[in-house]
Amino acid sequence: MVARLAIPLYAIVSYGVFTASFLYALGFVGNYVVPKSIDVGSHTNLSEAIVVDLLLLGLFAIQHSVMARPAFKRWWTKFLPVACQRSTYVLLSSLILLLLFWQWRPIPTPVWQASGIAAWVLTGVHWLGWLIVLASTYMIDHFDLFGLRQAFFALRGAEMPGQSFRTPLLYKIVRHPLMLGFLLAFWATPEMTAGHLLFAVANTAYILVALQFEERDLVTEFGATYQQYRRRVPMLVPRIFGHRRTEDLEPPRPVGVPR
Repeated sequence: MVARLAIPLYAIVSYGVFTASFLYALGFVGNYVVPKSIDVGSHTNLSEAIVVDLLLLGLFAIQHSVMARPAFKRWWTKFLPVACQRSTYVLLSSLILLLLFWQWRPIPTPVWQASGIAAWVLTGVHWLGWLIVLASTYMIDHFDLFGLRQAFFALRGAEMPGQSFRTPLLYKIVRHPLMLGFLLAFWATPEMTAGHLLFAVANTAYILVALQFEERDLVTEFGATYQQYRRRVPMLVPRIFGHRRTEDLEPPRPVGVPR
């Protein structure tokens, strides 16, 4: 019983750390409220800033991708209960994000600066991106995504039920709306600096590479169902114009939630 109570407590703490890192990320990327942001902080020489910032981004990318792979999940089942795995992934990702915020070196050289209506539009797109990020998690299963659902099933001593394949709302428009939201939030800014540009370019490259691995895993897991979904729905850029083949208009069979 003690172990069963410890797992949801651990999940709640992990979710709390994630919430803190997410809220700080809003201020960090947008230069709002927080004392140290993407363009505000102690300055160093250019070469040191580039090296440190790339190392921090690389650390997050490696952790985030390696721990998400099925082979790693199978391996660490030997050491960690399955009900704790998602919470641990979330906790480590959040701690690395907080490290990045703390150690980030601003490079304030201006790249572009918009004003007037353009600035308002870019600011609006920026916040739309964050809204898409948050909304996307609830369109699938927010509490499963962050490890809370697994922990409370463990508390009850119940086995996690499988989930059906769903493509709700934004998932009918693009396959990875969560990543689309991040891209909008990172790139849409009325004041782009060299440091912000480095952050946006590095994260965009990581997202594009990471999605290739995730797509491969999803095809392996869901087979023809996901292949049909992939043919029908674009990955990141909504399809405004374009011909769809008749067979691609057929709805996918329910199998599991793409993430």
